[in-house]
Amino acid sequence: MTNQPEPFAESGFISHLIELRNRLLRVVLCVLLIFLGTASYANEIYAYLAEPLLHHMPKNSSMIAIDVASPFFTPFKLAFVVAVFAAIPYILYQFWGFVAPGLYRHERRMMLPLLLASTLLFYAGAAFAYFLVFPLVFGYLTAAAPAGVAVMTDIATYLDFVLAMFFAFGVSFEIPIFTIVLVWAGIVTPESLAEKRPYVIVGVFVVAMFLTPPDALSQTLLAVPMWLLFESGLLFSRLFVRKNREAE
Repeated sequence: MTNQPEPFAESGFISHLIELRNRLLRVVLCVLLIFLGTASYANEIYAYLAEPLLHHMPKNSSMIAIDVASPFFTPFKLAFVVAVFAAIPYILYQFWGFVAPGLYRHERRMMLPLLLASTLLFYAGAAFAYFLVFPLVFGYLTAAAPAGVAVMTDIATYLDFVLAMFFAFGVSFEIPIFTIVLVWAGIVTPESLAEKRPYVIVGVFVVAMFLTPPDALSQTLLAVPMWLLFESGLLFSRLFVRKNREAE
């Protein structure tokens, strides 16, 4: 006698796939609608993004476009990235709507604040990079150019560098979320994390060395916030454990 798939289980699986497809379509539609708005101001958005570098470039110097199509495609690439960046809250909302029905009540109470906090921390990391790190880093890098070398950065190369920095700082600012999730899952305890603090401090400087340009200033500007964020995540994880013990 062969095992036949249960019709209810099969229909439930198909309904989940249909719901996932619908939510993905909503996400794509949301990003495209925002992109239609940002594409109209693609050049202005790029000029705003390039301001930290242009402010420190030598007088009568400018950015350049090496590829023939770079002046057209690079601002539109940035406009699309900005559209995705702006749609992150809606993307997380669709993700939450898909997974929430399968979670227990205490998991929903924990996961929703983590999603909101992770979004705000990612935005905070990108803002920290733009307003604090970029002026210092570009000031240092442009001043370090040898005599006789004209600083004229390619617009596509600059965009790739800036997006990589945004991603590095955005992910680095998620350290409190990673810490809380590890404690929540029971993988580690706040006490064991506190004992590993010296290794964490060395580790964040090593990670910052690979994620930032090869200068001590930008490495420190990333490593120190990562360490402070680890301490804040450790503090909140202790409060979380204490709250769970009181509830029990």
